Amino acid sequence: PGTFAAFLRQLPLMPDGASVHQFNGELKGRQDIHAAVIGISVGSKDLQQCADAVMRLRAEHLYAQRRYDEIHFNFTNGFRADFSRWANGQRIEVEGAHGTRWRPGGRPDSSYASLLSYLDKVFTYAGTASLSKELVNCADKPVEPGDVFIRGGHPGHAMIVVDVAAFPDGRRAFLLAQSYMPAQEIHVVKNPGHPELGAWFIQDGDDRLYTPEWTFNWEDRRQWPCPLRKDPPVRGVAR
Repeated sequence: PGTFAAFLRQLPLMPDGASVHQFNGELKGRQDIHAAVIGISVGSKDLQQCADAVMRLRAEHLYAQRRYDEIHFNFTNGFRADFSRWANGQRIEVEGAHGTRWRPGGRPDSSYASLLSYLDKVFTYAGTASLSKELVNCADKPVEPGDVFIRGGHPGHAMIVVDVAAFPDGRRAFLLAQSYMPAQEIHVVKNPGHPELGAWFIQDGDDRLYTPEWTFNWEDRRQWPCPLRKDPPVRGVAR
């Protein structure tokens, strides 16, 4: 209880058979690649794409436990954006490629709406290139919920492991979720190379990780540098 793994396992799902929608309400071009749609808003702007969805899920977990000081992400130019400063009323001013700074500009507000406003700013100036530098390689370890397969670039892609199961012989299977371009609802993807497995992928089961819209090397798996504390969840926080 209280772990990131438990949070990911308990993500709300849309009804079985739900379609994936883009930020503008239109349907995603491909409706044949997902097994489930996660019931988390995508917003009304073309912002919450692949790496943004990964950051959104981490921020949601930390926010639900009121661990505001741990919610921070880096922009592509290296600027560190802390939610605690945003919640205290500071705002981020971006001028050019490197002229990013904090300035007074708002009232103290740690509400959920404030978190979403902060994340919109993060999504505007962060992406796979910056997130890949924040994470540490864990390809030599067994796959765990919360691990991220990521290829930083323009474009790049990122997908998050949302659950893991083990075979009696020790092999591990896992589920993957993603957003994509343009911004769209986060969805659990099917395994295109092994339809008999449904949405499950087997760690090191093929020469590479083949997903419906991206192919990763197994060495592309990363995790957050500091494991999330196993504190019990804070009750009564709206999500």
